[in-house]
Amino acid sequence: MEKLASSEADDSIDKRAMSARVIPARYNMGFDACTKWAAGPDRLALVHDDGKTIERYSFQDIEALSNQTANLLRDAGVTVGTRVALMVPQRPETAYCHVAIYKSAAIAVPLFPLFGEEAIEHRLSDSEAEVFIGDRQSIAKLNRVRARLPHLERVFCVDGAAEGAEDFHALRRSAAAHAPIADTSADDPALIIYTSGTTGKSKGALHAQRVLLGHLPGVEMSHDGLGQPGDLMWTPADWSWIGGLLDVLMPAWHHGIPVLARRFEKFDAAEAMALMARHGVRNAMLPPTALKLLRAGTRGDHDYGLALRSVASGGESLGTELLDWGRAVLGVNINEFYGQTECNMVVSSSSRLFPAKPGWMGKAVPGHDVRIVDACGAVKPIGEAGLIGVRQPNPVSFLGYWNNPAATRDKFAGDFLLTGDQGEMDADGFIRFIGRDDDIITSAGYRIGPGPIEDCLLGHPAVRQAAVIGIPDPERTELVKAFVVLNDGFAGGDELTRQLKEHVRSRLAGHEYPRLIEYLDELPSTTTGKVLRRELRLR
Repeated sequence: MEKLASSEADDSIDKRAMSARVIPARYNMGFDACTKWAAGPDRLALVHDDGKTIERYSFQDIEALSNQTANLLRDAGVTVGTRVALMVPQRPETAYCHVAIYKSAAIAVPLFPLFGEEAIEHRLSDSEAEVFIGDRQSIAKLNRVRARLPHLERVFCVDGAAEGAEDFHALRRSAAAHAPIADTSADDPALIIYTSGTTGKSKGALHAQRVLLGHLPGVEMSHDGLGQPGDLMWTPADWSWIGGLLDVLMPAWHHGIPVLARRFEKFDAAEAMALMARHGVRNAMLPPTALKLLRAGTRGDHDYGLALRSVASGGESLGTELLDWGRAVLGVNINEFYGQTECNMVVSSSSRLFPAKPGWMGKAVPGHDVRIVDACGAVKPIGEAGLIGVRQPNPVSFLGYWNNPAATRDKFAGDFLLTGDQGEMDADGFIRFIGRDDDIITSAGYRIGPGPIEDCLLGHPAVRQAAVIGIPDPERTELVKAFVVLNDGFAGGDELTRQLKEHVRSRLAGHEYPRLIEYLDELPSTTTGKVLRRELRLR
């Protein structure tokens, strides 16, 4: 891949990253992400590296494969609004099945391959999915709950015929390689992504075809202008999550740039670095959990042969320690972005547009009016903490929770979508993430966010991971408690506990240091890697 110095990049890319998209009345994601690039065989769309072999697909290949899949789905009874569940990891079938579903005006329901039976049953039952496309592993799980899914009519396996499943590829190959594209409105439903379920039962966020256009300014901003010559994107985040699908795969294809697909059974820092070097990855979306694992598994004095131009990260607040490590080892400024399944990519930093402010996520992405509001949707004064809200209407906002109008109503107040996250805004427009509304610690009259304490703990050489919660206390309301996973070669004990307390007290504040520290082998987390603080509170 050709390396470009940032000074050589077209200045218009900055202007594009700083402008919102005009949403047309008629719009189809499948056409936008594939068909418009499929005129010739030479434009690379996908590199699939399974650890043994490497396959390359052009946009023309993806166009033919997605058309065959659209015809297969039509023959299976799929029509406008039919829910089609996908439970396949990062591999070519996942990508072109998404394109086929959008072209057909059906509704994709992506499912994380590591989901268990209860998670699968809940999502398929709630969405009333009629078609399921999976690999052998996911279909084995499905078969154990299928009797309780009366709406599910057809099941296809991408690994060949399996018990209770038809051979996807045999049927696809027999279908025509040309298919009409539905004339969809930008507001027509296209996708149900279920929330990670950190609070209560997972809810299905229904998104419209326009959701890709709504994502673009934030993706471009967090990658310092996506779509430059030689750009190649990769993320370890599964494409079943909004971060993998709409922060990486679909935006890259909107710009006609290739995506690297690689599924890790278990994320490995050395393998990830070697993968990025081998393929000349230029743009990576690395969730905070992946960054922390990379930081713990790499050396600052080693040249890993990377060709990175941009790294974006979102999901949890980053701190100075990770940002400094990114510059030293990855060779780039990590651009933090913020959003959630219901309304993603609305805040971002961008090293080419303005200097980062450590501890602050960035600024509102062009096209998104982000404010700090109260529970009624009233805008709060600059510098005052409150809920992070996104003014409506907004092109990236969900249409509502599937089959849950009450929860949908609760998500909005006044003119704003309420994220449920606490934050504050400074006079320059920088927004700081304080914590989930239910993660804020109230101690001796102070309101304390866990993020800065966790980041501070990560700065100690003994600490691999850290999570902070508040626990009830009769005098202070709550005490700050830290759960710590140690690096190899360190053991928990009174002396280390004393050192860690002092490490935080001397760097943050006397009221923020953890009064209690507990050592764990691992932290409980969601399938997307977010720490489940509610589980820690139940300990």
